Amino acid sequence: MEASLGIQMDEPMAFSPVCDQFQADDSIKKCEQNFKLSGVKKDIEKLYEAVPQLSSVFKIKDKIGEGTFSSVYLATAQLQVGPDEKIALKHLIPTSHPIRIAAELQCLTVAGGQDNVMGVKYCFRKNDHVVIAMPYLEHESFLDILNSLSFQEVREYMFNLFKALKRIHQFGIVHRDVKPSNFLYNRRLKKYALVDFGLAQGTHDTKIELLKLVQSEAEQECCPQNKSHIVIGGKISLSGPAYKEQNLHTTMKNKEQNLHSTTKNKEQNLHSTMKNKEQNLHSTTKTSVKRPYTNTQIQIKQGKDGKLIKQSKTMDVISRKLATKKKAISTKVMNSGVVKKTVSSCPASLTCDCYATDKVCSICLSRRQQVAPRAGTPGFRAPEVLTKCPNQSTAIDMWSAGVIFLSLLSGRYPFYKASDDLTALAQIMTIRGSRETIQAAKTFGKSILCSKEVPAQNLRKLCERLRSQGSDTPKLASDIQRCPSHDSTFSDKTDHKASYVIQRSQVQPSRDSLYKGDNGCEKHFNENKTSVEGWDEVPDEAYDLLDKLLDLNPASRITAEEALLHPFFKDMSL
Repeated sequence: MEASLGIQMDEPMAFSPVCDQFQADDSIKKCEQNFKLSGVKKDIEKLYEAVPQLSSVFKIKDKIGEGTFSSVYLATAQLQVGPDEKIALKHLIPTSHPIRIAAELQCLTVAGGQDNVMGVKYCFRKNDHVVIAMPYLEHESFLDILNSLSFQEVREYMFNLFKALKRIHQFGIVHRDVKPSNFLYNRRLKKYALVDFGLAQGTHDTKIELLKLVQSEAEQECCPQNKSHIVIGGKISLSGPAYKEQNLHTTMKNKEQNLHSTTKNKEQNLHSTMKNKEQNLHSTTKTSVKRPYTNTQIQIKQGKDGKLIKQSKTMDVISRKLATKKKAISTKVMNSGVVKKTVSSCPASLTCDCYATDKVCSICLSRRQQVAPRAGTPGFRAPEVLTKCPNQSTAIDMWSAGVIFLSLLSGRYPFYKASDDLTALAQIMTIRGSRETIQAAKTFGKSILCSKEVPAQNLRKLCERLRSQGSDTPKLASDIQRCPSHDSTFSDKTDHKASYVIQRSQVQPSRDSLYKGDNGCEKHFNENKTSVEGWDEVPDEAYDLLDKLLDLNPASRITAEEALLHPFFKDMSL
């Protein structure tokens, strides 16, 4: 064991008595708790300082969550009558965009408060600090209860999740970050709440007006070349990025003209110098000669009229160099960024010559890369998100719900875990099949290349096999088909050509990496828990619903409204 771990032990280790070890462990835990409490206390004090009006309404008890864009605190409302009410305070980071904050609030106020969608009670603002007060729902960790949920509880969980998704989808809200930690579940009270609309976007017909502004803001950031016009006194003037772009274009044009004229003058001087040398050489040549000249064999012949009938090879070389230099100047990109004339305006009719190869040609590089939203948590992103499909809909939330259902049926969480989008797509292929993934991608304008065909898995057999594996079972060496090899690529086909190709050298993850837990440890059911009530007879309807949720084609993927009417929930009422 020492050799396998790479540890060299010069002396035998002296072990202290068991009681001493326990005491040491307890002291370490106490130190960690005290350090944590002191940090939380400081955060609470800073929040009171940032938003002073909170102190007159709430008593903040603890910090219960922290993310990239916000922190969540547990507080009690200091009411004059009755028991104190528990409140969740969500403190948004000051750098959050005002429109994004306002859109999240509007989602909570318009769609929230019913059908398992979190509502909002109050909102406080002081300068750049915004705090949203919401009802507090005590909930369990998804990972902690996964091993003990009965099959009926899984049905109820998914049914209530679809109720929440149906609610927000009716308002044209795409949550974009559906996952267990954003769907709170109180097992004892059987209460649910879909939370965190910080990444939400609107559909084309959304009823949330501020989500339209979020969408337009995102489009402007992605496409800064769009011109914004202001009409003043019958004249059109440019403002914002468009105005700066026009000035930059004018400056670039002037600089380029100056550079071109300077180059032209130098070229003319060089031509005149060469012409004089040629005349001198011609005057001294009376017969046909052959001599070395600047390391190049030249041959000069004189005709009857006294004119040269063949120029030297040296002249040809210099002319070619001049032509090449002139062409290079016209396409050169200056380090200062002033002159930027490249092949970005490459015609779409040119044929790409790097398709299905391990390189990216200049034609593909010249095309403008497609920008599409990728917000969400790795492992829950739909195929159309991973391949940067620009037209994304509420179907991406249903895919995420399908991944949650897959974890519930298989007992593995997180089911997918990949470091990048291409690896995540390869992992999806191992379950849904490479041929099926390629065919589905064509429906939304993408082309996926896979060097090896991977068959689709039978979802029932896969889930039953994973659930039946105990802690002593070897890892998934024979359960999951091998991922696509490292030659897998996907490319954009919006112009009926491959406008870009993404090539990664290590797309082939190990079969074990698909089902690792948050700490790298595999999460699974223990052998003595595989016979929890209802799991011995899982109906076919469960896997039929799972198949429809994990439909690779977003156009045919089941909706939340359709899912609630699925036979899997035949004896459950809305």
